[in-house]
Amino acid sequence: MDEASNTSKLTLNGRVAIITGASRGIGHEIALHLSSLGANLVLNYNNSSTQADLLAKEINSSDHSRAITVQADVSDPLQVKKLFDVAEKAFNSHPHILVTSAGVLDPKFPTVANTKLEDWDTIFNINTRGTFLCCQEAANRLTRDGGGRIITVSSSVVGRPPPGYATYAASKAAVETMTKILAKELKGTRITANSVAPGPTATDMYLDGRSEEKVKWAAEATPLGRLGETKDIAPLVGFLASDAGEWINGQVIRINGGFIV
Repeated sequence: MDEASNTSKLTLNGRVAIITGASRGIGHEIALHLSSLGANLVLNYNNSSTQADLLAKEINSSDHSRAITVQADVSDPLQVKKLFDVAEKAFNSHPHILVTSAGVLDPKFPTVANTKLEDWDTIFNINTRGTFLCCQEAANRLTRDGGGRIITVSSSVVGRPPPGYATYAASKAAVETMTKILAKELKGTRITANSVAPGPTATDMYLDGRSEEKVKWAAEATPLGRLGETKDIAPLVGFLASDAGEWINGQVIRINGGFIV
């Protein structure tokens, strides 16, 4: 296969991608990367409307693609349905790609004994219930023409669960298990389902509540000697979303620079 053919398999020209939690952090960078590959974007946010609007403006000022913003609480099934309805209407097409980047972490890092039930519920509502609702909608509504892509976002803490992360790690472990099973259940649809699991990445969510000492430790625990950056994560999502990534299915990919576990 020549270089041109390989490049064409990585393009997303004309495809529609829904990205939850797109206004900040990893979701923001994924949106920019998928735009550079030619995808039209549905940028979901819950509270950060200004950041979502600025991102849409940036994408729409380029020649790569179009973007719209949609406010929706991913833990609410009616709002998730609205998210997909708006996407279909805006682009006159079934979506091709779903990326579930919306997520929360308790910056207090409580032990199991000290975790408040309402904090447990909040994390599971967004990280697990939200991913489930979006995946359920996608399983029924992503295009079958040419294949669809479901890409959930987990965390490398599932493979290395440290103290203080019980709720967060459990919520993401459920996402990983669901994604693996979903890939099998979608047999015959040409829709694939995979999960990317970043390690320590320099986002507001990761840095919130951490001392400089803990951040330094995480950087030194990585063979490359630094924290991950959002730009390290987005290209993997772009590959999985493309035709080139079709043969990867039902997998959890820990993208963490070799973070020592």
